[in-house]
Amino acid sequence: MMKSYKSWKSPSLGKKMEMLIFGKEGTPVILFPSAYGSYNEWENCGAFDVLHQQIEEGYNQFFCVDAFATESFVNPSIPPLARIQRFNQYQEYIIDELLPFIARENSNPFIMVAGVGIGAYCALLMGLKHPKEFHKVIGISGYYDISVHMDREIDDSIYFNNPVQFIPNLHDDKLLRDISSVEIRLLNYKNDPTNEATKRMSEILWLKFIEHEHFVWDEETTNLWTLAPYILKDNLF
Repeated sequence: MMKSYKSWKSPSLGKKMEMLIFGKEGTPVILFPSAYGSYNEWENCGAFDVLHQQIEEGYNQFFCVDAFATESFVNPSIPPLARIQRFNQYQEYIIDELLPFIARENSNPFIMVAGVGIGAYCALLMGLKHPKEFHKVIGISGYYDISVHMDREIDDSIYFNNPVQFIPNLHDDKLLRDISSVEIRLLNYKNDPTNEATKRMSEILWLKFIEHEHFVWDEETTNLWTLAPYILKDNLF
């Protein structure tokens, strides 16, 4: 199974950002880590033991990107507005640095983005804010209201990164049509603690007539990572 490591000092973030790449061809998939995970989380949790066929047969190329939450949302040592500012810089890294890198590595213009937990939030946000760049979103066991990390702070920069807030008030018909062109799949499992959070997000999307799928796997687990790779694999097509 082809695996490579890549890093560079990000102008957007002012630090070295690391990444693992699995495969050399096929539809690109950006994989975000969970809250305390890093670029090697998906590998360390055994995801590529499950996804090896996608790699070996050239169906997908996976880009496992570095962490964002520990410097932003789950960093209690800095104030909420500094957390969201750091997350905005991370988004600049994704749009201005990572996407051009992927375009140089892979000529397939169809970009998929996926994540678990807060990584699912990040994946969905990318699709909602940049529907021309991201064509498919797979959010696994996600929660999509970041106010829990903002200490009740209210600010436009928080609002426009919180889909449960800004989507209900979105009235730009063209942008709504563009978002509806993105294939959005929100996934949970039977005893998933984020079931209600995902259901709420799904209801908000339907209120704006944004086509998507919310599916709950009929499986139970006490460890998300025993199911996440299988859920991802089942939704890559």
